[in-house]
Amino acid sequence: MERMTDTAGTAPRAAADPTEPAPSNSALATAAPHRPTPPVARKAPVERNHHGDTFVDDYEWLRDKEDPEVVAHLKSENDYAEAVTVGQQPLRDAIFNEIKVRTEETDLSVPSRKRGWWYFVRTEEGQQYPVHCRVAAQETGDLAADWTPPTIEPGEPFAGEQILLDGNAEAEGQPFFSLGGMAVSEDGHLLAYAVDNAGDERFTLRIKDLRTGDLLPDIVENVFYGLAFSPDGRRVYYTVVDDSWRPHQIKVHVLGTDAAADVVLFEEDDPGMWTGFDVSPDRTELVIGVGNSEYSESLSLDMTDNEAKPRLLLSREARVLHSMDPISLNGERHYVVTHNRGPATDDAVNNMVSLVPSVEFEKPFVEQTWQTVVEHRDDVKVEGTAVTRTHLIVSVRKDTTERVQILPLSGLGTPEQTEPVEPEFDEALYTCALAGAEFESPVIRLVYTSFLTPSSVYDYVLASGALELRKETTVHHYDRAQYVAERDWATAADGTRIPITVIRHRSVQPDGTNPALVYGYGSYEISMDPAFGIPRLSVLDRGVVFVIAHVRGGGELGRRWYEDGKKLAKKHSFTDFVSVTEHVIERGWAAPDRIAAMGGSAGGLLMGAVVNLAPQLYRAVVAQVPFVDALTSILDPELPLSALEWEEWGNPIEDREVYEYMKSYSPYENIAPVPYPRIAAVTSFNDTRVLYVEPAKWVQKLRDVTTGDEPIVMKIEMDGGHGGASGRYEGWKDRAWDYAFVLDALGAVERVAEVEPLDGARVR
Repeated sequence: MERMTDTAGTAPRAAADPTEPAPSNSALATAAPHRPTPPVARKAPVERNHHGDTFVDDYEWLRDKEDPEVVAHLKSENDYAEAVTVGQQPLRDAIFNEIKVRTEETDLSVPSRKRGWWYFVRTEEGQQYPVHCRVAAQETGDLAADWTPPTIEPGEPFAGEQILLDGNAEAEGQPFFSLGGMAVSEDGHLLAYAVDNAGDERFTLRIKDLRTGDLLPDIVENVFYGLAFSPDGRRVYYTVVDDSWRPHQIKVHVLGTDAAADVVLFEEDDPGMWTGFDVSPDRTELVIGVGNSEYSESLSLDMTDNEAKPRLLLSREARVLHSMDPISLNGERHYVVTHNRGPATDDAVNNMVSLVPSVEFEKPFVEQTWQTVVEHRDDVKVEGTAVTRTHLIVSVRKDTTERVQILPLSGLGTPEQTEPVEPEFDEALYTCALAGAEFESPVIRLVYTSFLTPSSVYDYVLASGALELRKETTVHHYDRAQYVAERDWATAADGTRIPITVIRHRSVQPDGTNPALVYGYGSYEISMDPAFGIPRLSVLDRGVVFVIAHVRGGGELGRRWYEDGKKLAKKHSFTDFVSVTEHVIERGWAAPDRIAAMGGSAGGLLMGAVVNLAPQLYRAVVAQVPFVDALTSILDPELPLSALEWEEWGNPIEDREVYEYMKSYSPYENIAPVPYPRIAAVTSFNDTRVLYVEPAKWVQKLRDVTTGDEPIVMKIEMDGGHGGASGRYEGWKDRAWDYAFVLDALGAVERVAEVEPLDGARVR
């Protein structure tokens, strides 16, 4: 599970002297003589000993979140951050208002049909959270008419509309609100939903009778993401995490009984394995998945049989990384398997797709017969599949971007199988993702977006291949012709070509004077795919070149791109990012003294490592919920997620080489006496993925060691989780804070002359 929101080469690194004053319109620069004094945490040295190596940690005591001294210190960090950045408040207000003015606040999603209902989500101006609704669907026998979404006007009442869950009502009086899952029973009478009011991603399960609006007495505490009803609506399946926040149990709750009596259907004891489940497209089978980033295991549970036990399909002993979609063909149960190797395939690193009759799983793995549906390709990564009654949908990554391919089930896995069809779009850099494939539906729902195109919803008609645009998200005061997004390539120190995305206002030219923000992630095979972002427009409108560094460790160029940036190759992520920064300087996209960097979670690790490698390249760094004390965390399997992470970083407890390698790049342990740029660490008190203590320790040590005088601040959301504060307006404020910190440092406060003012927005 990735730590999640929106590189040591020898090449020359052109950069200005980091001690040079910031541009004259920097609020921090003008306020520097009166800068407040940062909080100083006391030092309480603790020794950590592994493999004969001793590391002394002065700030480990900050881990105790129940200690009043710790809480007081964190609050003083917030006070300091606010005092240092108080001059940025007008800019924060401006960015917030620009986001607000551009957003269609009163809106609704395109209704999606499931069984006999159309489900959709409303948002209302002034409300933080969406309202989940539905209306009854028609059954006329005309497939085209019955599966055409009803026309519902934003903000207007619709006959027969029923509110399932109002997030604003649920959040009232709570410091935090997040939904961990929703499920409706097959008969449409009951709603199961899970709520988190702390930000720690431990949810409370409730059941609502949709016929009366009343809550049933059933309450189940500490559930994880994902819920499913049994076909008869009498049971709810859910996942439970252990003390280290690892999903390890699948349980079932029988309605009307005490949660203490809930039965454990499956339990995984290996601390390095993650457990979850999916429901089969025909909603009769629970597919339990257990795995890590390198291999997995699948089991099946017949949801129609109350006495059924999970049946093993493909064991972890086969060491196959895979996923499964159950289907019935000619009356026989089959599984569509996406996998990286099979009984007759040694290496399919980018995955292939096979069709396997259920009976084959009764045989030893090496004796099974799998029929190839999609062959392995070195230049195309298969991400996964979905199934309707008539078609197979395959998600693939080709030329760095995600797209969808469709082929009929008729003839699947035989010589009569037809070639897949791929919907085509005009842009070169885009994302086309499957948003819904209801089993009985004659259409599938696709979402299309790019760096320049707001999210657009299409229905793809399976019988004809027609694409029907249902909605493009409205963005006010936006002219896509005024912006450019293009692909470029940098060269790493080892000669590897690194894809880059460069996004800019059309008036910005590569003349070597521009401010630039370089963003990266680079872990867990997660790709920074093309997507539209309203907040990013406020950065582009101020003349900033927005650069996305698609570094190794991500998945943009397939599985090998990921493997070349993990474990003992992890430093490639960091050196790649530095190479990208140097490249944008060389190409003239950025002035050497006007570059900022930003990344979150594992991307925060990237920020911490990069600022140690090349602090002179960056005017400012924003590290969001940053994983900057990586080695300390991974050495403690009792901490949330740590044991699960061994497949990403290696196991430094057992492997001396891994320990030494991680210690050589872990940001906290490699802070050096150099002039660091201004840094903002943004975190949350209740984050369970990257604990607040990591940035808290990091900023203290940075202040201790830096030889420069740039401010280093930590902003902590005391009621938030890994995604920050809850609610869309609070989210916009968070984004405005981060961007204002960057823009102020880059001297890019003013909107460029070619950008028209926004009606209703206060802009500078």
